[in-house]
Amino acid sequence: MTEQEAKKEIDRLVELLQRADYEYYVLGRPHLTDQEYDSLFDRLKTLEAQFPHLKRADSPTQRVGSDLTVDFPEVAHTIPVLSLDKAYTETEVLSWIEKTERAAGRPLGCVIEEKIDGVSLVLYYRGGILDRAVTRGNGRVGNDITPNARTIRQIPLRIPETGEVVVRGEVYLPLQYFDEINARMEVPYANPRNLAGGVLRRKNSAEVARVPLHFLAYDGYLPFPVATYTESLDLLIEWGFPVNPRHERIPAGTPDRAERIRAFIEKERTERATLDYQIDGLVFKVNELDVRDRLGYTGHHPRWAIAYKFEAPQAVTELVRIDVQVGRTGRVTPVARLKPVELSGSTISNVTLHNEDYVQALELAPGDLVAISKRGDVIPAIEKVVEKNEEGVPVWRMPEHCPECSSRLERRGAHHFCPNRSCPAVITGRLKFFVSPKQMDIRVLGNETIDFLVEKGYIRRIPDLYTFDYRRLLDEPGFGEKKINLIVQGIEESKRRPFSTVLVALGIPDVGPSVVETLIRGGITGIDRLLEIADRGDVDALTRLEGIGEKTARQLIETLRDPEWRKEIEELRKAGLSFEEERPEAVSGGPFEGQVWCVTGSFRHFTPRSRAEELISSLGGRVVSSVSSKTTHLLVGENPGSKLEKARSLGVQLVTEDQFIEMLKGAGVDPLG
Repeated sequence: MTEQEAKKEIDRLVELLQRADYEYYVLGRPHLTDQEYDSLFDRLKTLEAQFPHLKRADSPTQRVGSDLTVDFPEVAHTIPVLSLDKAYTETEVLSWIEKTERAAGRPLGCVIEEKIDGVSLVLYYRGGILDRAVTRGNGRVGNDITPNARTIRQIPLRIPETGEVVVRGEVYLPLQYFDEINARMEVPYANPRNLAGGVLRRKNSAEVARVPLHFLAYDGYLPFPVATYTESLDLLIEWGFPVNPRHERIPAGTPDRAERIRAFIEKERTERATLDYQIDGLVFKVNELDVRDRLGYTGHHPRWAIAYKFEAPQAVTELVRIDVQVGRTGRVTPVARLKPVELSGSTISNVTLHNEDYVQALELAPGDLVAISKRGDVIPAIEKVVEKNEEGVPVWRMPEHCPECSSRLERRGAHHFCPNRSCPAVITGRLKFFVSPKQMDIRVLGNETIDFLVEKGYIRRIPDLYTFDYRRLLDEPGFGEKKINLIVQGIEESKRRPFSTVLVALGIPDVGPSVVETLIRGGITGIDRLLEIADRGDVDALTRLEGIGEKTARQLIETLRDPEWRKEIEELRKAGLSFEEERPEAVSGGPFEGQVWCVTGSFRHFTPRSRAEELISSLGGRVVSSVSSKTTHLLVGENPGSKLEKARSLGVQLVTEDQFIEMLKGAGVDPLG
């Protein structure tokens, strides 16, 4: 193929794939099958590899990201990127509109939009190509995260307008993905906004590409004049930008304006819980752009827009003290002990403070009066200090030594760790995690029993659970013949747990049920295969599996190369634990044939969730990762995510864990046997 022919073919493929991306990610109406798309995409990658100088800046291959790490240089914004003034009542909103009309000297149109609780992003286009994507920063200067932004499918890499265009918008993570992705995090994020922000600032854009971030545009600064904001929105839509359809346009002089505003606020407040993204309010904007120019800005906010906030319920109480807890990985976490206070139907007395930086940012000290909220209506959090303590107690700092073993703490990134593997808190934490109902389910070995066995020196490591002679406990108070027999029985039963359960129960950092499911689905079905990958230091073998990032891959490899971990695994293998996954074969014409299942939440008898998914597949059913109109059944465990609400709205059949077990038994499968 000549260079001219290659250029022509590359241009054709880019056009086809860009159109397909727009139809799939913005319109939701794809005309290419996945196989057809992949074939075109692979063809383009091959040509770009053969003729790298012909690769276009707007090539869809940019979407996959790069394994190279990059820094985020600071760049100045060319438009004002300010905060918004706030209103908390309908009366305040209506008063603001009237005041703004008086300042303008004429009736004004109004556009009401949802205030997406995401991460603000500014896109700069030059010559029709995405040139820079910059975070909000301090409003004047932000960080250039262009490689990461290119991986977000809703962001056009090319637009038909060749003049300089600036587009503001919001990056967010749909709720349907939040629980699944958050479960893979060593430190779970409090909400989808924080997770999206953390992902956007990863230095490896290939990791960003694996997270289904979404984008909605809401402001366009164009190289030619238009009369109204709604005209600019329509142009953005025409150019391929996704714009939230859930907005209200109220023309100037509308006689029932107040009623329409109240109705829209009530509608949004009512439907807010059913959305697949979080909103924390609404934004009211003047529609006439010439008036916006005249009104201008304060040093803090534009005078032509205001945010109406859905205020999260808050309570005020005293911060009594801050304790530190040492987890099974050695990580030390500060925890606020509060004077108990009622909030949204529950009593709050403890709040996780994550790390020292978090405490320092809030400037917390014992004795402070603090405001408490439930972020996402679920997770309690300290929002701010209402009043400082009168005793002059200074802001809390992390102690230098472990409260359990007195080892000097080490700081790694944002967190502090106890480096002592023999720390009593680390030992008991790992043991309690291993025997817990969601892991190996050795129910007779409760927390108090584990504490006793460790304190007496009977058990110091996980393999000791399988080698200790429990009859030695007959002389100990509270350990009769019956209890000891139950412990031994529980230990023997635990040897029948599948490899997927054993691997999670070991407590390898960053390796939870979702990561194990990904490994097994990717063909890594036994410990020997994992150890081979670790011995080679083959990070790529893990990161090529969708959902496993470089950090997790390196952590897993580092752990499995550690002699102490290897010794522990071999001892457990010798004790009879399963280190190879047995996967049931799918049955054609099975009782679940024709059914489409989705799974949400956590389960007592199916840990990780892939055990339930495998059984569904073995009986002829099809398992999908998200709920849609084609889904027939949703298996619901504890703490279900947003999939539950979506399934209810679509009339999908809901199946509890107990009902699922009965369905399996009816199909001739005993999952508990």
